[in-house]
Amino acid sequence: MAPDSNRRSEKSRRAIYAAALTLVAEVGYPKTTIEAIAARAGVGKQTIYRWWSSKAEVLMEAFVDLGAQAAEAAGGGDWAETDGIPDTGDLEADLKTVLRATVDELNDPRYEAPARALAAEGVGNPAFAKEFVATLLLPSLELYVRRLRAAQDAGQVRADVDPYIARDLVVSPLAQRWLQGTGPLDHAVADRLVEYALYGIAPRRP
Repeated sequence: MAPDSNRRSEKSRRAIYAAALTLVAEVGYPKTTIEAIAARAGVGKQTIYRWWSSKAEVLMEAFVDLGAQAAEAAGGGDWAETDGIPDTGDLEADLKTVLRATVDELNDPRYEAPARALAAEGVGNPAFAKEFVATLLLPSLELYVRRLRAAQDAGQVRADVDPYIARDLVVSPLAQRWLQGTGPLDHAVADRLVEYALYGIAPRRP
């Protein structure tokens, strides 16, 4: 019986994903090369270049696959891989649930090294940054917008609020803390960010 080429290709693809993620964690992104990925994965360089044009593309696809595999292992419970942010009718609770999960992911060593590498590549590579934002960031961020619009429809958020700006009030401070290390990143911080975004920082009127 002839070997199954599709099965062989999938096995090679997964070996390449694993090699890219492991190398970035071990030696850092600058020292991770196509040659090193190929050697670690046990494939030829030409195999990688047949599917991707750069190590950044390899890493981005491996990172997306990592998230999908984690969601599958958890029984499909990852909010970004299902129908979106939960809608229990309690906007504050729903946003806190999602932001806490995001904190856990950002603090997970499996995600942190490749995520930082991809963010760094985007700073110096505008073309890659555009693809990175479109592929990884915007789909998840759009789920916040949908949830906020649902809250507007339910009268829980003012009708004149721009849901895109409201989204950024919730998620952008978290990204800044993670990227720049300006403060702790834990569930308590996630909760405060949601509360400040929803209720502001001015004294509350009696």
